[in-house]
Amino acid sequence: MVALDEPLPYIGITPFQLVSALIILIVGYVVTKVIVGLFKKSMKKTKLPPLVIEFLGRFLAVLLYTAVLILGLGAVGISVSPLILGLSAVIGLILGFGLQDTLTNLAAGVWIAALRPIDLGEVVEVAGKIGSVSGIGLMSTELKTPDNKIITIPNKLVWGSIIVNYTRMPTRRVDVDVGVAYGTDLDRAIKLAMDLMKSHPKVLDEPEPGVVITALGDSAINLQLRAWTKTEDYWTVKGDLTRGIYELYTKEGIEIPFPQLDVHLKKE
Repeated sequence: MVALDEPLPYIGITPFQLVSALIILIVGYVVTKVIVGLFKKSMKKTKLPPLVIEFLGRFLAVLLYTAVLILGLGAVGISVSPLILGLSAVIGLILGFGLQDTLTNLAAGVWIAALRPIDLGEVVEVAGKIGSVSGIGLMSTELKTPDNKIITIPNKLVWGSIIVNYTRMPTRRVDVDVGVAYGTDLDRAIKLAMDLMKSHPKVLDEPEPGVVITALGDSAINLQLRAWTKTEDYWTVKGDLTRGIYELYTKEGIEIPFPQLDVHLKKE
């Protein structure tokens, strides 16, 4: 039987040190989770936005987990001071060659959290990607797509690109394009479209819906239905109006043309 104070073969660590390190890591993990949870809970009582609170919570968690790891290493007899000095040298070397991007991402994350061009739960387009904001970390921003994929974008790309926020405003305009054949009674076609929009329960009265002629195409006169609705009802209204205008024009005998190509073969 091996005594608690006798080093184990090959690794040179006593059972007491090993158990102590495990206890420190487990307790440290639990305590960190509790501290971070209490920190976020207390911060919610302030006027800080949720995005800033989440960012600060993650930053605090990284610091605490690092401290727990150092304590665990010290418990197994590893001298922490040389380790810290060694890490400092490595970090200094990395800073000199390749950490510029990391620091840029960190700084960009601070600006995003402070100025809030995007916020948790908002649907945005960033760096050519569209999704709802599920989180902003120290180095990257996470978007969740409608088909439940997670996209991770470095913060420097978020801060350095054009951001389109689809859900920040309480209302949005729904645009539905439809073409009618040349020779169509435009006044009648526009009136039918207006009646369709005004009869929809989720289309707002103000701003008033409208129909405009957007172009005289090769095979059709292009109309655009413009209706305002609450942001959360956008896709419902767009789908209803798109289907509704097709069914209404078909029922009323208004032709919706499609491009056709006539090919003539010449015999020699």
